[in-house]
Amino acid sequence: MSAEYATFGLAPATRAGGLLANGDYQVHRDFVDFVVDGRPLLFRLSDLDAVSPLASDVPPSLFTAQVRSLLLETGAPLPADRYIVYGCPECEDLACGAVTAVIERDGEDFIWRDFAWQTDVHADLEFNGYHGIGPFRFRGTEYRTALASLLDGGSPGARRRVLLIGARVALLARLAAALRTIGIGADIAQNAEGVPADELRAYGAVVFGGSVGAGERDAVRRAFADAGVDVPCVDGFAPIVPLLVARTEQVLDRSPREQRRLTDLTAAGDRAELEVTSPCRVRLTTYRVGRLSRTHTQDLFDGVLEPGRHRVLLDAKAVKGDSYLVARTAGTVLVAAVGR
Repeated sequence: MSAEYATFGLAPATRAGGLLANGDYQVHRDFVDFVVDGRPLLFRLSDLDAVSPLASDVPPSLFTAQVRSLLLETGAPLPADRYIVYGCPECEDLACGAVTAVIERDGEDFIWRDFAWQTDVHADLEFNGYHGIGPFRFRGTEYRTALASLLDGGSPGARRRVLLIGARVALLARLAAALRTIGIGADIAQNAEGVPADELRAYGAVVFGGSVGAGERDAVRRAFADAGVDVPCVDGFAPIVPLLVARTEQVLDRSPREQRRLTDLTAAGDRAELEVTSPCRVRLTTYRVGRLSRTHTQDLFDGVLEPGRHRVLLDAKAVKGDSYLVARTAGTVLVAAVGR
C-alpha cells in the first residue's frame, strides 16, 4: 500500500469529568492520545467524546495488553484486523460506539487505515467510514519506540489530588465528595502546618475556602514552596460546588495549548467569547449567588462549534451581580468571571 509517511507520537490527554448543571456526573478519564503529524488524532474526528484504550484507570495488566496489541504482538480484537482506537469514556462498551481502524505491518512500517465508526463486531465502511482520515504510514522504529515507552513506566497519570483549606467544613465536604466522584482525590485541612513535604508533593492544586484570610493563604503557599512544589491555587470563587469543581479541573489541566480543543474564554456584559481549535460540542453555563445566598444556575448554550473564535450572547438575567461562566468540551473546562 502506498501512503506518505506520517509522524507518530503519544501525548497525555483528558476527558474532563464534572458535576453538570442538572446534577449529573461526567466521569473524568486520563488517557494517552495518538499524535499524528503533530496533532492529536482525536481532533480529526469532529465532535467525538471518546478516549483511547490507553487510559490511566485501567488495570496495569490490561494497559500492557492494549499496548502490545497496538504493537501487533497479539491478534486483533475485532474481525478483519480491526482495532479499537477510541471508545466510550463512560463504559467502553462497543455497543455505545467506537472508532476502529485496520492496523497492519508492511515490512518495518505500521499502517493505520480504513477508519470507521463501529457499534458491533463488523464495520460498515460504506456508511460509517471516516473517508477523509488516513491511511497513515508510520516508520516502525518511531512507532515501536513511542508505544514501548509506555511499558517502561510512561503510562498516563498526573497529580490528581487536591488539598482543600478552610474552616467551613460543610461546603468543603460537599466539594470533596463531588471531586472524588469524578476521580479527583481531595483532603480537607485548616492549614498546611506540619504536613510533611512528601505529602504536600502529592497534591496537584490547593482550593481555599472563602473564610481563609490572606495571611493564612500565604502561609500555605510558603509551605508548598518550601517543599519544592509549585501548585496552582483556586482562590476567591463563590461558594458554589459545581463552579469550584470546574475551576479545580481547569487548574489541574497541564496539557499544552495545542492539545486543547478549547483555548480561551472571556465574558463581559451581555456576551462571551471563546476559541476552539477543532470541531467540538461546547456547553456554556452561568453560576451566581443571589441576595438570599441561593445558587442560580442557567444553561446558555449547548452546540457544536467549528474551529475559530466565537461570540455568544448572554442572558442579562443570568449574569447580573457576581456571575461566573463555565465552558465545557469533552477535554477542556474553562471558567471566567463575567465582567461588567
